[in-house]
Amino acid sequence: MKMKKIMTFLLLAVTALSFQSCHDSDGGGSGSASVLEAYKDSVIIDALTFQIPANSYIIGINSDGDWTAEVADTSWVTLSNHAGYGYSDKWSYTRVSVTKNSGETRSTQLTIKAGNLTKVVTITQNGAALDPGDPFESAYSFVENLVLGYNLGNTLDSSHDLTQSKSWFNPKTVYDWETAWGQPVTTQEMIDSIAAKGFNAIRVPVTWFPHMDGDGNVNAAWMDRVEEVVNYVLNAGCYCILNVMHDSGDKGTRTDSIAWIVADMDQYDAISPRYKYLWTQIATRFRDYNDKLLFEAFNEILDENYSWTDPNDASAYTAVNLLEQDFVDAVRATGGNNEYRNLVCNPYSAGNSQAKMDGWDPPTDIHPSHILGSVHSYDPYNFCNDAGDYNVSVFDSDAQAEVDAVVSRVAKRYDDLGIPFFFGEFGAIDEDKSMTERIKYATYTMSKIRANGTSGLWWMGLFDRTTLTWYEDEIVTALFEAARN
Repeated sequence: MKMKKIMTFLLLAVTALSFQSCHDSDGGGSGSASVLEAYKDSVIIDALTFQIPANSYIIGINSDGDWTAEVADTSWVTLSNHAGYGYSDKWSYTRVSVTKNSGETRSTQLTIKAGNLTKVVTITQNGAALDPGDPFESAYSFVENLVLGYNLGNTLDSSHDLTQSKSWFNPKTVYDWETAWGQPVTTQEMIDSIAAKGFNAIRVPVTWFPHMDGDGNVNAAWMDRVEEVVNYVLNAGCYCILNVMHDSGDKGTRTDSIAWIVADMDQYDAISPRYKYLWTQIATRFRDYNDKLLFEAFNEILDENYSWTDPNDASAYTAVNLLEQDFVDAVRATGGNNEYRNLVCNPYSAGNSQAKMDGWDPPTDIHPSHILGSVHSYDPYNFCNDAGDYNVSVFDSDAQAEVDAVVSRVAKRYDDLGIPFFFGEFGAIDEDKSMTERIKYATYTMSKIRANGTSGLWWMGLFDRTTLTWYEDEIVTALFEAARN
């Protein structure tokens, strides 16, 4: 019996030595360590911030000694691995996961130890709870509640410069402007039909400059008509996003359009007072409306060269950020419900390139839980749009990869900023492309957007507003199936 115990002990000892030998041969360390760092996306971190929804991040641990990890508050944070080997030539990993936070912002500490080294990472999760007395839902709640939206384009956003001779366009009423780009006069029945299909947000693009006098005053009849259409949307039970549309954007070679809101620091001092006065008038008119109404700063703002690509002069990004700060300040100054209203801001051109995303900073706000980001995506461009000789007619794996890149890039930037976001415009809007391929686009893109915790608003089409019939019902069905899965 004694000999058997001795043999058993020797066998265990040999096994332990063998295990340690294999571990060491893989580059593993022991109980001692000379380095200990935590990484996210290859960047050393001391803090980790999560937004309201349940989510997780993979953390890289660089240590040449075996390590352990513990979280102080395990009621909402869990780790996939509480221990790991140390390596001299590679990292090991743990996944940090959090539950949804319906309360106030919370934080705890992740403590990692290796030998006599300790690394502390502060984990913070933003909360859905608002400031005491805040009557509105947060920007995060809006994004969570957004199923799918629709853009009421080519309607109140028509734009012409009447200082130039235009024999074919001689508007007498606000309805002449509303129908100038081929759409019928908007009715409650029309909006009800869109809402009945399941769309729960309608963006109402509005161009203002043709209806402003030399002092920047908005024509009363135009403001009244805008309010009527906003009321149609709210009466239908939908969110309404009201914006400033072709006052910014592409002037290009068109001589009948004036884009006066330009991302140009040389013009900022002249633009800013007029822009703030415009939003003061809009915000004052809608001051008493509830949180179903959101304001959006402007549409696709461009620089003085009307460049759709990344601007050559990085100060264009500064101009965008300053103008959106003007927007927030002007709206908040009108008081009432506008103190808490959810406000939507976009990067340069509402674009999604890395440079445009990096150039955008959220405005400072007295209620930061009411700021949202928005981008537009017609990607892949040559598939979603009529690209002439460069048309792509098939939504294939390359197209999927481009959608993946866009959505992931946008989601990461807004997540890093701690700002909820949505896609203010998206769609395969070239109706000459195959219905089968456009359905593939709708299904895949909507699924990818939803997988990143947000949603979007399709740009027009799909619905004949004159006959109130859905002429592209297959795409609508695909969108909602993806949105609700």
